[in-house]
Amino acid sequence: MKRNIILGLLSAGIVVICVIIGAGILAELPPEMENGTGMQVFTSASALAAYLDSMPQAENGYSTTSMDGNIRVVSEEAALDGAMPPAPVPAQLPQALKSASSGSGGTEAYSSTNVQVGGVDEADFIKNDGKYIYLVSDGRLVIVDAYPPLGAGIVSETPLTGTPSALFLSGNRLVVFSSVRETEFIHPEESAAPVPYARDVTHVYVYDVSDHKEPKIIRDLTVDGTYYDGRMNGNDVFLFTHESLSRHGDLLLLPEVREGDALIAQPPVSVPDIPGYSWQFTTITSFDIRDGSVTDAESFLLGYGSTLYVSVDNIYIAYVWQQPYSAGAWDGFGQAPVEPRGQSVVHRFSVEKGEIAYAATGTFPGRLLNQFSLDEYKGNLRVATTVNEWARDSWVQYNNVYILDSDLTMKGKLEYLAPDERIYAARFIGDRLYLVTFKQMDPFFVIDLTDPTTPAVLGELKIPGYSDYLHPYDATHIIGIGKETVANEWGGFTTGGLKMALFDVADVNHPSEVDRVEIGLPGTDSEALHDHKAFLFDASRGILVLPVHEIVKVPVTGSPYDAYSTKYWQGAYVYRLTPETGFVLKGTVTHNADPDSGYYWGSPDSVLRSLYMDDVLYTVSRTKLVISGLEHPEMVYGTLSLPYNGERYSGSYGVAAEPLFD
Repeated sequence: MKRNIILGLLSAGIVVICVIIGAGILAELPPEMENGTGMQVFTSASALAAYLDSMPQAENGYSTTSMDGNIRVVSEEAALDGAMPPAPVPAQLPQALKSASSGSGGTEAYSSTNVQVGGVDEADFIKNDGKYIYLVSDGRLVIVDAYPPLGAGIVSETPLTGTPSALFLSGNRLVVFSSVRETEFIHPEESAAPVPYARDVTHVYVYDVSDHKEPKIIRDLTVDGTYYDGRMNGNDVFLFTHESLSRHGDLLLLPEVREGDALIAQPPVSVPDIPGYSWQFTTITSFDIRDGSVTDAESFLLGYGSTLYVSVDNIYIAYVWQQPYSAGAWDGFGQAPVEPRGQSVVHRFSVEKGEIAYAATGTFPGRLLNQFSLDEYKGNLRVATTVNEWARDSWVQYNNVYILDSDLTMKGKLEYLAPDERIYAARFIGDRLYLVTFKQMDPFFVIDLTDPTTPAVLGELKIPGYSDYLHPYDATHIIGIGKETVANEWGGFTTGGLKMALFDVADVNHPSEVDRVEIGLPGTDSEALHDHKAFLFDASRGILVLPVHEIVKVPVTGSPYDAYSTKYWQGAYVYRLTPETGFVLKGTVTHNADPDSGYYWGSPDSVLRSLYMDDVLYTVSRTKLVISGLEHPEMVYGTLSLPYNGERYSGSYGVAAEPLFD
C-alpha cells in the first residue's frame, strides 16, 4: 500500500534557528501561563520534525518501532515520493433511512446510552433501537432480535478485523470502530532496503443494517492511531484517535485517513503555542453516518492524558502541563512557592455541519478528574480542578472552580475549596455545580454559577462516605453513587461497601440526604463508578439499575464460633427510586452460573451494561445477555450466550480469526 512519507530533515538552517529560539521562549513561560495566541500549522513532516527536534519534549516524544500485526507493503517509490491514487467514488447508496422500530414489532419505550450532554451521543459497545440490540463481542458485530422477549435470539454475527471497541446507531446505519496494528515496509534514506514499521490504525466500518441477518458494509475507512473516543451529533460522527510520535531514522509519519489504497485526507498538523508535557497526535475525523463520507479531518500535536468534552457546538480537549521546579524557586526557609505550577491546557474547536475549526486556547491551575469536570453553558466553559503542590516538607491540596469565556480567557473563579481534599465527583446542571470532595467526610457542595464572574458556595453537607458519580434525578434532587466510609481509631477512615444516596437540593443553602443504601462489604464495587455508561436510570419510570461486584459474609454451617466466610456475587441491582420512597430494591439479576465459584475480579460474567425495552430488562456481560422483567427482575425470560473466547479480561471484545474482507 502506498503511503505519503516525507523526509524528516529541514534544509533551511535559518528556519531551524528560529524554531529553536521560539521553543526556548516557550520553555520559560511563568507558572501563570498566558492564553495561547493560536496554533502553528505544519504541512510537511520535515518542518514538524525540525520543530520537535528543537524542543526538550522531543527527546521523550518518539516511540520505538517493531514488526507486529498485519503486514502491508509500501513500495520504495511510494516511500520516496508519497504518490497516492485518487479516492474512489462511493457506490450508489440505498434510499433514505427509516426507523428500525417502525413497523418492525419494536417498542417506542426504550433506553439509550447514558450521556453527559443531551443531543450528543457517546460511542459504546452496545446500542439498541427498541427491537434489536447491536453489540460487539469477541471480535464480532452481534445483532439480537430482542423484543418481544419470548422470541429473542441472535440473528447475525459478523466477524471484524482487529479489536472492536465501540459503535454508533442511527436508523438503519451502524458504525463500528476497531483498532488493529498493521506493519508496513518503509524505506528510510540511510537504509539499503525497506524495513518493517508497525503502526496502530482504527478502522471505521459503516454498515447498512436494513437486513439484520446480513449487514451490508458501505465504507471501510482507516485512520492512523488508536481509538480513543467517539461522539455523534445528528448525522455527524466524530472519531478521536491518539498516536505516539513515531520516528524511524529520518522518517516521521503523519496521520492519514484512507479507504483501501486511496488517500482520503492527510491533514496538516497543528501545534499549540503553549507547550505540552509530552506529545502525541490527536486526530479528529468527522463523517456522515448516512454514507460514511468524510467531512473533515484535523490533526493536532497535543499532550498525553487528555480529557475530552464535547458540547453541541464545540469540542474541548484538555491536558496537564507540569512546569518543573527550579532551584531559584525555593526561598531561604526551604519552602517552594505555593502558587500552582501544574497547569491544565484546554483547546476549543468549533464544529458546524461536521466541519472542525480551531477556536481558542486557555489555561487554568490544577488537574481535571474526568469529562464531568468540564461543562459549556451560555457560551462559557465551566471547570472544576484539584491542585496538588509539593513544598519541601509539605503537600498542599485544594480545589478550584473556573469560568472561561468563549476565548477561554478567565472570567471568574472560586479557589481554595476544601483544603487537603480532592474532587471525587462533579456535575454541572444549569446554574449550579454539585461537587463532592473527600478526605475523611464527604462534603457535598452546592455552588452558584448564576454570575459567571463571581461563583460562590451556596450550601454544604458533610456526611460519611463519598460519591464517585453524580446524576440528576430532577431539578431538586441528585443521585450519588460511591463508597461508604467509617472512621477508624487511628484518625483515618476505612472504606466500606458500595453506597447510593439521594440528595435534596431544593434548599440550596441547606442540602440534605433524603435516603441512602449500602451494598456489600469493603471491596464491593460497580462498573458505574468507573464508566457512567454502565449506569441506567429513568426518572419517568423511577427505575435505577446498577451493576455490582458484591462481597458478602455468610455464616459457616456447623461452626461453634459464629465463623463467617466471604462470598462473591456479581450481577445487577434493580431499584425503584422516588424522593418519597427512597431506594426500594425490586430484585437482582446475576450472570454467574456458579455463585460459589469465588470468581470476582475480571470475571467474564460481570454485568457491564443494562438497558430496557418497554417493561423488559436486558443485562449484558462478556458471556451472556439475560432477559428479565423490569418490574420483576426474578422473572427471567431467557438467556442468550454471546461469542466469547475466554482470552480477554478488558471490555467485552475479542479478536476475530477471519478478516472482514478477502
